[in-house]
Amino acid sequence: MQDTAAPDLVATKLTPPVPTSIRRRAALHARLLAAVDDPAIRLVLVSAPAGAGKSTLVAAALHGDGRACAWLQIDAADDDPVRFWRYLTAAVGSVHPHIELAVQPLVPTTAADPELLVARLVNLLAEAGPTALVLDDYHLITDARTHAAVERLVELAPPDLTVVLVTRADPPLHLARRRVRGQLAELRAADLRVDPADAVALLGPGAAALDAAHIAALCERTEGWAAGLVLAGISLASGTDADEFVRTFQGTDRLVEEYLTDEFLSHLTADADLHLLRTSVLTRMCGPLVDAVLGTTGGAEWLRRTASSNQLLVAVDRQGTWFRFHHLLADLLRRRAAARIPAELPDLHSRAGHWHAAHGDAHDAVEHLLAGGALEDAADLIWQHGTRLLNSGELRTVRSQVRRLGPVADTHPGCLIVTAWIGLLRGRFDEARRAIGTAAGLGSADPVVLGMLDALQIMLGVIEGDIGEALRIADAAHEPTESTQVMSLALAAALGGRFADARRLAATARRQAADEGHTFVAVATGGYEALVALEEGRAAEARSLAVAAIDAAAAAGYDEMTQLGPAHVVLGRVTGQPEAAAAAARRGVALARRGAGAVVLAYSLAAAAQVVASADADEAARLLDEARTVVGRCTDPGIAGPYVARVAAQVRPGGPSGGDLVEPLTEREVAVLHYLPTPLSQREIAAALYVSLNTVKTHCRAVFRKLGVGDRRAAVQVARDLGLL
Repeated sequence: MQDTAAPDLVATKLTPPVPTSIRRRAALHARLLAAVDDPAIRLVLVSAPAGAGKSTLVAAALHGDGRACAWLQIDAADDDPVRFWRYLTAAVGSVHPHIELAVQPLVPTTAADPELLVARLVNLLAEAGPTALVLDDYHLITDARTHAAVERLVELAPPDLTVVLVTRADPPLHLARRRVRGQLAELRAADLRVDPADAVALLGPGAAALDAAHIAALCERTEGWAAGLVLAGISLASGTDADEFVRTFQGTDRLVEEYLTDEFLSHLTADADLHLLRTSVLTRMCGPLVDAVLGTTGGAEWLRRTASSNQLLVAVDRQGTWFRFHHLLADLLRRRAAARIPAELPDLHSRAGHWHAAHGDAHDAVEHLLAGGALEDAADLIWQHGTRLLNSGELRTVRSQVRRLGPVADTHPGCLIVTAWIGLLRGRFDEARRAIGTAAGLGSADPVVLGMLDALQIMLGVIEGDIGEALRIADAAHEPTESTQVMSLALAAALGGRFADARRLAATARRQAADEGHTFVAVATGGYEALVALEEGRAAEARSLAVAAIDAAAAAGYDEMTQLGPAHVVLGRVTGQPEAAAAAARRGVALARRGAGAVVLAYSLAAAAQVVASADADEAARLLDEARTVVGRCTDPGIAGPYVARVAAQVRPGGPSGGDLVEPLTEREVAVLHYLPTPLSQREIAAALYVSLNTVKTHCRAVFRKLGVGDRRAAVQVARDLGLL
């Protein structure tokens, strides 16, 4: 899986709404700015129903204020924790680019633990000067992990940082606690009610036909609801009789749909109405996109003309290139489109999807293709970009897209590979194995598919603790097409004790990674090389390789990836200073626990036990007990088996240990030995060799004695070490 290209970010999501000619609401703006300027206030909550003017208010108040304003316009897709933090750090980067560069590499870790990213973000923002971080439409976030991390961000916020949440509903944060501590400022629906003085600007040109009494009456009838006043102004601008209009107008949310239909859409020509229905499939639009979807020309001019005469089409960038419909109008148009032009919608979505794909926006492309039923095209894009997103941590997003493919996901080799990676990352190994088997059964000749299937099966063996299986797959593997696959071969060889092969493959993986720009692969492989060097007795070289891998990871922001664990473990074993050695070994264990798999975890636990034994015998015993438990769950623990046994002999004298061959194996013992790495039981081995079960048991005991081990798993690894397998 590749790690080089960052997921495509939609720039307009990072831009505040463009301030219009609407007069500043002085009192509200003053309240908002006072809250943002108050070092005690960590959170400003702007909570009110749709159409209350929340986003416009915040954008207008902060516009030109002089402070850095990082803005994130949240949409439903941002409910993926990794995607949310990727966009949030990009929003911060729009005003503090150096912070994005420093924090963005940590984003993939947020799916499991956002604490590190939040801490680094807070530390950098503390030095960046006054900053407002606006999260608009925060009500679209439902993920509990994201809420908890945002809560932590608010908790740690330095005095110069204020988080502004713009939402239709109160978020599940500890608002009462903030209120009591004086850390919360709130603007609610009652605060946002428009008074007659502000209503003139919202009514627009239509206000010219009204006197003060009319305006006051409209404010009363709309209950100060900004959207209702905007809609009233649109109707008045068309020449409606002012007295009659004010007398009959009801601008409540309950009547918005009816009002929009009767007073706005009914005045459009049939062509103009159809134009709106067709463009309603777009969440945001620019001229070329409109033309591509509708098969027209002049889309950019239509957008500018419509926006200039209608506040229900909103510019979302300062260049006036990208626009969106007001949420209330968009909802109505989409319902009407589903009723009036349902047959056209799949093609409109498909065109939008292909336009986004051609312009580098894979996420919106997949979403439109799924909505339009172009499932094969969507599957191709998920395969093309899904592994990259998984490598960056956006598991929830990719999983949702694969699920919506329906049966197509079970017949598309690439999507089955993506499903298998998701299974591995979630610890659903049966799910991964089924997807791998189904993909293999489709008989694809694509070398990328074949290579990725090999890598998946190798990683499954490593994670589940069956190095023998991983090695068998590696021996029969197809020619690798990229460095990730070579890395998996190197890992299998290293953990299987084939150190010469591991050195050769690791060097190849690092060369390819440099050519491809795969920092992730280069860093991980450096740790594996360090492990091999240490196992071969080259301690100085192992230390140098481990330090280089750790330094490279820190520079690239990969210092929290689980694959870096072996480098820390090696550093712990070769560092002479006891405290530093223990810290490094414990760090390796902590990283291994995040998903490195049973073999790496067992090895790391044993290394930590070995390092801390002289200083803390109890901790060493606990670590060793866990290591032996993990090894006991493995079918074939590779080098971890004899290493755990050796450490046990050191930490607990008299324990089992691997060793040299005590005396040569007989021909029949060698025959039995070759079956030990397989999943066959002793009874099944006896049947295969045409001997009795008791004979096989006798041979096994002899093999264990001569190899100096106490069980089948350790015997397999020691036999590999001695070149007998």
